[in-house]
Amino acid sequence: MAYVATDLSVLAYANNFTLWHYTTIDSSVTTAGYLDKGADMLRVNDLIIANVDTDGIPATTFYVVTGNDGSAVTIAAYV
Repeated sequence: MAYVATDLSVLAYANNFTLWHYTTIDSSVTTAGYLDKGADMLRVNDLIIANVDTDGIPATTFYVVTGNDGSAVTIAAYV
């Protein structure tokens, strides 16, 4: 499966920071290139609450956007 823009929603926005929610049947969103189509919306230091594997064994993880060069987005688990 791949990134679906309509599954990415804004939960809160303030002071150039956005808290996002993303839901997917995919088991991972950290694969290289997965969120690249959202590069025009996601900014470095934004947080994403991701519900993954929603059709299998669902899990929820917080991620931080660690990089965005305008075409490639990278994220890491928020700890």
